[in-house]
Amino acid sequence: MTVTVHTAAALALGDDALVLSHRLGEWAGHAPVLEEDVALANIALDLLGQARVLLSMAGDEDELAYLREERAFRNLQLVEQPNGDFAHTIARQLYFSTYQRLLYSQLAAGEGEFSGLAAKAVKEVTYHQDHAEQWTLRLGDGTDMSHERMRRACEALWRFTGEMFQPVEGVDVDWAGMQAAWRESVGDVLRRATLEVPEGPQSGAWTAGAGRQGLHTEPFGRMLAEMQHLHRSHPGASW
Repeated sequence: MTVTVHTAAALALGDDALVLSHRLGEWAGHAPVLEEDVALANIALDLLGQARVLLSMAGDEDELAYLREERAFRNLQLVEQPNGDFAHTIARQLYFSTYQRLLYSQLAAGEGEFSGLAAKAVKEVTYHQDHAEQWTLRLGDGTDMSHERMRRACEALWRFTGEMFQPVEGVDVDWAGMQAAWRESVGDVLRRATLEVPEGPQSGAWTAGAGRQGLHTEPFGRMLAEMQHLHRSHPGASW
């Protein structure tokens, strides 16, 4: 596959959506209540739809999803992190959906190749962000146990957030402005949830990962093997 700027950008955004979709799909039948089972499944399906469009812009969507090796994936390390308990899933979703809404809002306002997808997707991710915010408030400002679990989750995943604002070639947005808006939005939610904004290094705030360069955390390999197992076990099969 010839990797152009267009292809690389589509892979980065498509892989984010694909991997997080699979992670959320792992909650099927295991969410705290039936309503959340349905809600997380719907969010996963929204993300899968985004992934299909984006990966199709880069090549054959099935081959890209099921036949690439780990180092060929360009997703953020944040989205590949295990679900953990429900608080970890919500913290991951809060961080990512806030980023994704800001990203797609800028892309939708432009005239680039991703503007059409972004205009549709921004409506979906606005709901994703609201869902995550509402649960952050309920858990953070709930019982002592829910508050502590949410606090631990936010702190554990914070170090993966810096990578979101490393510029992706071919994605024409104001990365610095988006980072500032993200910090303001997430910080406001955490404060309203009686949670402190985590601290850490990064030109002042974060430690960024290297998922965009194909370097992934240990859980990703196991997740990928599970996601690709059926396709690889029956090569060439069709419905």
